[in-house]
Amino acid sequence: MYRVFKFGGASIKDASSITNVSKILKSYIEDDLVIVFSAIGKVTNMLEKIVDAYFYNEDDPFALLDDTKQFHLNIVDTLFNEKHSIHSDINNLFVEIEWVIEDKEVNGDYSYIYDQIVSLGEFISTKILSTYLNECGLENNLIDARDLIRTDNTYRNAKVDWQKTTNLINSNIKSKWCITQGFIGCTSENFTTTLGREGSDFTAAILAYALQSKNVVIWKDVPGMMNADPNFFNDSQLIDELSFDEAIELAYYGAKVIHPKTIQPLKKKNIPLYIKSFLNPNGRGTLISNNAPISKLPFYINKRNQILISISDSSLSFIIEKHISKIFKILTKYSTRVNMMQNSAISFSICVDNDKHTITYLIKDLQSSFKIYYNKGVSLYTIRNYDKSSIENIIQNKILLLEQRSRNTIQFVLKD
Repeated sequence: MYRVFKFGGASIKDASSITNVSKILKSYIEDDLVIVFSAIGKVTNMLEKIVDAYFYNEDDPFALLDDTKQFHLNIVDTLFNEKHSIHSDINNLFVEIEWVIEDKEVNGDYSYIYDQIVSLGEFISTKILSTYLNECGLENNLIDARDLIRTDNTYRNAKVDWQKTTNLINSNIKSKWCITQGFIGCTSENFTTTLGREGSDFTAAILAYALQSKNVVIWKDVPGMMNADPNFFNDSQLIDELSFDEAIELAYYGAKVIHPKTIQPLKKKNIPLYIKSFLNPNGRGTLISNNAPISKLPFYINKRNQILISISDSSLSFIIEKHISKIFKILTKYSTRVNMMQNSAISFSICVDNDKHTITYLIKDLQSSFKIYYNKGVSLYTIRNYDKSSIENIIQNKILLLEQRSRNTIQFVLKD
């Protein structure tokens, strides 16, 4: 029975980190493994800048591409001798990006171009990792994720065809150790798609679901699942065990440790999920399962770079079902996920990610039918299992723009 491991970009950010991953994997030499790798370090961000440069003429995409290429070659030069075939393999992958940039006749849709360029980060990282692990005596089979995960053509947020994907995974994964790319899928027309930002966790869950795996381990730079992001909260605590249901809630509200789509496939097949630290691989980490006790500890989630949009009818009539239906049709048109919403008699307010590629068009479209006010540069805070003390901890010294609470959850839109 396979175990599925997923290593994010921080775990393979440089040559020494890759060496560390090989040491971790050596301790699992007896296990059957499917190993999912993200792009190296901040490479996804680097490739996104290339897409922006290409699409908006903001910068020279070829200069940015050269920087990205050199970053990878520096790692390759450290791990392999200068005559190793990996050098030409990496060069060939970068040529694929050059072809996209040079082809001005390519589909002009931003999301399509994004997927064709940004997906190369994972293909480069897995080529390096697979080759290096083989050199270390850790024999593995590198499999193209596009041969495993079938999706529709919703670029940047592709939807999985679960039946076809399950069949493909079971047909192609046969070796004791298999390595593949996170984040990536393929349409029936053989166009590359991606599963959403940070979607490598979801890839691991898809593989585990199809293979009915023993468990999934996501290797992070934190000790496990924390009740708050340690980058923003000094007193965050490690959670030993967490239920699938609570993890789904936390991921839905924006907890960064887990991709929102990861939990449901694992819950359906009752596959345990471990969050462990690649910095301390022997640490206990966090176990997420059906059998975890209910936690009463407050969980804090902070989503930055939000925009609060207040929508009202131009005639100041009541906001009723037909207005909300029209609003959501426009949101669907731009694939905009609502992080919080609230309805009053004459206004409907939504808090969404301030995506620079869509938000301007979204607001313009809404303005054609409604009166619009909005606040940029706001943050959305969510507290699960809130109490008076946890609320005061969040709202002090901030401007409160919107509040919403239920029995277990409270949310605030705040401005510093």
